[in-house]
Amino acid sequence: MAAQKAGGLSLIATFGRLMAKTLAWLLLACGLFYAAATMGGLIGTNSQWREPESGVEIFVETNGVHTAIIVPRVHEAHDWADFLPPSDLSDPSRQGRYLSFSWGERTFYLETERWEDVKLGPLLGAAFGSDETLMHIYHYQRISDGPFSRSVIISEEQYAQLIELLKAKFALIDSERPEPIAGYGQTDLFYPAMGSYSLLYSCNNWTSDTLSKIGVTAGLWTPMENGVMRWFPEEGE
Repeated sequence: MAAQKAGGLSLIATFGRLMAKTLAWLLLACGLFYAAATMGGLIGTNSQWREPESGVEIFVETNGVHTAIIVPRVHEAHDWADFLPPSDLSDPSRQGRYLSFSWGERTFYLETERWEDVKLGPLLGAAFGSDETLMHIYHYQRISDGPFSRSVIISEEQYAQLIELLKAKFALIDSERPEPIAGYGQTDLFYPAMGSYSLLYSCNNWTSDTLSKIGVTAGLWTPMENGVMRWFPEEGE
């Protein structure tokens, strides 16, 4: 009886040590990830780039966790009406003067309208990798430079490149434009997208990479939103 009790205590102690080591490794991994993300966000691409005196005004948007790129819906260089028509909205009259583009994991996007809706399953699924992704489009009537949206002026040539990059991220199936998926309300909707999402390549990485590809200075590796936004300070900062 005593031997059985001692064996049980030994098993519990072994399990406890295993859990302690596992927790220690998880904390170490989280610390290393945070340090790498911080360093990646501090290193800028296209360091010689400067905003032109004139060009096209776009915005880089954040909600504190997730970032997006905002462009005019209609501009002399491009009109989104054929590719993303207002008829895709549940109420076409709610079309905006600006379109916000963000990219993310499909299940997490569709099941997480508000942060209080976050569930462990979709969160882990997105973190560990998913080939199912979406583009999320919001229609805005007005945009102003402030804590949640930062104005950036780019050249006409850069804007043309940006339009092509944004279009290329949509998944097209037997059509010249993407198929809409209902959004959270009357001013937003989703579309199937290209690319794989993971903890190592998040929505924020996509934002920085897209801007970097057109020659704008952005963070080198930015899985967290502060790595994106630090390169686009609010006016007066």
